[in-house]
Amino acid sequence: MEVFGGRGGAGTHDIDATGSRQGLRSMAAILAGLVAWPWRIPVRPVHPSGPACAVMWLAGAMASLFLPTLMPAPLRWSLAIVGVMAWLRPWRGRAFGALLAGAGWAALHAGWALALWLPADLEGRETRVSGQVLDLPQHEERRTRFLFRVDGDAPPALRGRRLQLSWYDDFGAAAAGRRIALRPGARWSLQVKLRAPRGLSNPGGFDAGRYALAQRIGATGYVRSPQLARELAAAGGIDACRDATSARIDKAVPSPSARFVRALALGDTRGLSDTDWETLRATGLTHLIAISGFHVGLVAGFCAWLAMAIWWLLPALCRHWPRAQAAAVAAVLGAGGYAAVAGFALPTVRTLLMIAVVAVARLLRRPLDTWQALSLALLAIVLVDPLSVLQAGFWLSFAGVAWLVWCLPARGDDRHVLRDFLAAQGVATLGLLPLAAVLFLQASLAGPLANLLAVPWWSLVVVPLSLLGTGLEALYAGAGTWAWRAAAACFDPSWRLFEWVAGSRFALQWLPEARAWALPLALAGTFWLLLPRGLPGRPLAVLLWLPLLWPPRELPRPGGVELQVIDVGQGLSVLVRTTHHALLYDAGPAVLDGWDAGERAVSPALHALGVARLDRVVISHADQDHAGGWPAVARAFPVADSLAPAGARLAVRSDCHAGQAWRWDGVEFVFLHPPVHFPYLRNEASCVLRINSRHGTVLLPGDIGEVVEQRLLRDPAQLHADVVVVPHHGSGGSSSAAFVAATGARVAVVAAGHGNRFGHPRPEVVGRWQRHGAEVLATPVSGAVRIWLDAGGLAVRERRAWRPHLWDPSGPPPYARPRDGPDAEQ
Repeated sequence: MEVFGGRGGAGTHDIDATGSRQGLRSMAAILAGLVAWPWRIPVRPVHPSGPACAVMWLAGAMASLFLPTLMPAPLRWSLAIVGVMAWLRPWRGRAFGALLAGAGWAALHAGWALALWLPADLEGRETRVSGQVLDLPQHEERRTRFLFRVDGDAPPALRGRRLQLSWYDDFGAAAAGRRIALRPGARWSLQVKLRAPRGLSNPGGFDAGRYALAQRIGATGYVRSPQLARELAAAGGIDACRDATSARIDKAVPSPSARFVRALALGDTRGLSDTDWETLRATGLTHLIAISGFHVGLVAGFCAWLAMAIWWLLPALCRHWPRAQAAAVAAVLGAGGYAAVAGFALPTVRTLLMIAVVAVARLLRRPLDTWQALSLALLAIVLVDPLSVLQAGFWLSFAGVAWLVWCLPARGDDRHVLRDFLAAQGVATLGLLPLAAVLFLQASLAGPLANLLAVPWWSLVVVPLSLLGTGLEALYAGAGTWAWRAAAACFDPSWRLFEWVAGSRFALQWLPEARAWALPLALAGTFWLLLPRGLPGRPLAVLLWLPLLWPPRELPRPGGVELQVIDVGQGLSVLVRTTHHALLYDAGPAVLDGWDAGERAVSPALHALGVARLDRVVISHADQDHAGGWPAVARAFPVADSLAPAGARLAVRSDCHAGQAWRWDGVEFVFLHPPVHFPYLRNEASCVLRINSRHGTVLLPGDIGEVVEQRLLRDPAQLHADVVVVPHHGSGGSSSAAFVAATGARVAVVAAGHGNRFGHPRPEVVGRWQRHGAEVLATPVSGAVRIWLDAGGLAVRERRAWRPHLWDPSGPPPYARPRDGPDAEQ
């Protein structure tokens, strides 16, 4: 890296020695005055639980949690202790103390959570553990996913840890196995194979490490030897009651909408399919299906009204306890009970804390406005669980309330219900758009209109009926059936309408991934746009949204090419782009009725990179680690053309064969293999694609082995390339010494899964590429790898190094050093 600038140069001169001392004294006096001036202003210290301290505490937590690495332990403790002392002391720097305290406290929690992650010596080993099933197990077609807290027989390093486990059926099983017997609250003894939390690293992809840190999950894994699993104790607790009530809803409501009644009444979204979630995202209604703070407010309001009715019927009670205070306590009890039934989801906890704050103020007879209540709730959450700032629900929950409190008028006699409702919808839509664009990379154009219908109908009709049924069922078995059925009957027609709306191509717009600085600009633009109408220049605020909604895509210029090797685990998917065209080479792995890289990794990455359509898709061969994600990609994107080897039995339009070529934006694409009439031999029939640009060459060889490599070596010149995706994930049966030497690659990229059972990439293969001068990058270490070949030369960007996080895996690559000696090439 070159650093420009330095001392001296044009415009510099020497200071006369005789006047230098006087000038320096004058400058020192001015600087001292400027530094001391703010502290001489009589400023009243802010309240420790006021909005200023709450925001600064939150800012400190954000600053520490989004650092590339975790602070050293002494620094974490120092910031927390000094910050708390400065925060509690009544002085003008109290807000700054809150900033330090928030940073130190969040860093301490992050350190404690990371210390719970699985030690390296237990990685990949089978272990016997016993403990309790947490939350509601998710039963799927071939597996059950569940949280498990180890509390019994287990290695000491695992005791007290939370594990995210999967229990799979045997291959070929006609019916679900014993996994169906898993119930929340039950205790089991299981044989498991674990690994530390680790996810893929892609543009727009789900960050499994961040999720594990926020949920304090110490390891992920799956159940081994299911026949050895033993149930130690039956289900019990609040989650078991939720599960039983959910089963009653399914039995009592014959309509397919029973799954939505379960979600609205209990927060149980296990019955919602991927299609349901796609419809909800397209219409902007996701926030209404999962239990929200509004539902908790309904329960709290009903309990408060019930207490006031009892006090009205029995006036003598007022002698012992004022009616207003009784109503406040009843509201807290009702909200707390319902939050427990809903599994203490973050929006419910936020509303519960706000209700509790208002109730305590009422009991103490102290005035409390909405901003103070919101600030106390925010402080309570970041004090109890500072890692909650890593969750999208935290930001949407508090930001939505804050925008509404700031923009909507205070309570008065001239309120107009319809006007206020429309204003609230407008404020929520504009205020949360920047956050939704960053968190989900999408915006629902149909959302404002859909919410105008869904918010009053679902919140005032469907939700109360669902809650009423749950309450009646708790009093007497079967009493809630009629209310649940009425809720489903009211929900059905609205859902059919929203499914039709979601089918429009204008309903949902995907947004490219933007730079980090685009969000503050967009929030400033939102603030400017929501200022009073008399302020001039408000429409100009939309310009501040442009870096977020239309970020630079960094496309190559004519004659250049860009390569994006997507991190799909043990598989391959490569996006190739020229100035105006996009080609996808392979679509990643997929498991039947399980994880699909096409849906979970490839499609989100293409959306985040701003790809709207694919001009051509090449599936190198039909193995699941290359072709498994193709159906999901085909559903998500319009595809102009698709190719695969003859005999691959894939849903493509034509075959690839040697000599087939085309040209896009000054870049030539040509297939080197297989020749016409070549039999389909799986790996050996892979479509080998060579990409020639003005500034370099790329070779995509698929999964070919040494036999095909020797055939291609008949014309070594055609193999020369600057960038090569290593054949067959770096297996020992490919990348022969002659093939590696013929490519002369400067960069070799290995696409493989972390800790895969095949041992890819083989250490000797990595060493072979390195000895021939190539820089070897592996997706398990680098994440997605982005490469440009243009007028500026060869440029590489590794996703994990470009956007590092403290929860990212560290340590050596997942392959050992290459062996030395005469057999290193074998």
